Amino acid sequence: MPDRKETNRIIIHCSATHPKLDIGVKDIDSWHKAKGWSGCGYHYVLRRDGTEEIGRPYHQIGAHTMSHNEDSIGICVVGGVDAYNNPEFNFTKVQMDALYSLVTSLRHLTGASVHGHNEFSSKACPSLNVQEYFK
Repeated sequence: MPDRKETNRIIIHCSATHPKLDIGVKDIDSWHKAKGWSGCGYHYVLRRDGTEEIGRPYHQIGAHTMSHNEDSIGICVVGGVDAYNNPEFNFTKVQMDALYSLVTSLRHLTGASVHGHNEFSSKACPSLNVQEYFK
């Protein structure tokens, strides 16, 4: 996989799973491989208990936001839909704390701006108003 040359954006995603389903990188890796990808397209996955898992290595180009992978870091927060697959902010406090900490560290390291996947695609993902949250 090619290496990313620079990081201009941090893009937040959700796994579009209901709150009782606690998945991780292993599950997402399997889903993405089933789509024909080389593996997990996100650089980081934040589980329901706030655990941060490494998906794609930091220096590699991700596979998470069409036309914006070459200069971005992808973070997936597990959850984001209700039992009927409707968008829902159902993330845990520890997930949100972990997200804030990770994004703050990455912004300090890279100077990158932070965005929700919905800013680049007509999706509800990440079921969170990223611009409001990271004011």
